[in-house]
Amino acid sequence: MKEQLSLAVTPRATKGKGACRRLRVENLVPGIFYDSKGTNIPVMVPELPLTKLREKTGSSHVFDLVIESEEGPQTRPSLIWNVQRHPTKPRITHVDFYGVDLEKVIRVSVPVVVSGKAKGVVLGGKLEIFRDMVEVECLPLSVPDKVTIDVTALDTNENIVVSELVLPEGVKAVYEDNYAVVGVVFEAEEEAKAES
Repeated sequence: MKEQLSLAVTPRATKGKGACRRLRVENLVPGIFYDSKGTNIPVMVPELPLTKLREKTGSSHVFDLVIESEEGPQTRPSLIWNVQRHPTKPRITHVDFYGVDLEKVIRVSVPVVVSGKAKGVVLGGKLEIFRDMVEVECLPLSVPDKVTIDVTALDTNENIVVSELVLPEGVKAVYEDNYAVVGVVFEAEEEAKAES
């Protein structure tokens, strides 16, 4: 069972570039919480707890967003949906939170990780990861941390396509064309492509 993380945010009354700039000076990140029911709450959150949470959850793991209000705190299961960064500084300038229904399937992208040493690499080929993220559908609390692909049996000029991925129960890959995720190519072919 994964640890359920939480993040406290405060509604903000002021909007606009000037107000957001003043928040950033105080190391607060302006943001918006929204959900499929049309809720739209401007919020602000201290940058450090947001950064730490994002390192643990990325954009595909549900956490408890605690929205402070006059009626008391409201806890909403949420995802970090979008993050805007400063063009030159390592800072978050805006964040969108998306409230999810734990009983409804969501669509998210999860990272691809390879394990093993491909047979084709031993024979002189090169392992290429064509897609480093895969889009999946599942219930919010079933989102996997990653999709692990065992490439041990992969020979030269062979690919593993998205339909062949081994996914946890209740998780399915979303795709229109059965694209290659990883493959082994010959270095000579790669050089020829680069030259042409």
